[in-house]
Amino acid sequence: MSLSEFVKQKRKLLNLTQQDLADKAGVGLRFVRDLEQGKATLRMDKVNQVLILFGKELGPVPYRGRDMSLEC
Repeated sequence: MSLSEFVKQKRKLLNLTQQDLADKAGVGLRFVRDLEQGKATLRMDKVNQVLILFGKELGPVPYRGRDMSLEC
């Protein structure tokens, strides 16, 4: 599940509007809209402000695309 899908799903599960979520997280409505639409460039600190409301935070996850890792 993508980040945008996760946030939208959790927000709807809690019966919050985008404005409600923005107010509770301390971010702007435009930010929540961009996040839910999957905008590629977002501030990580603001993403975490939203995710913390759902008991989550950003972190490294395995990459699902072409293997370009430097892992040994």
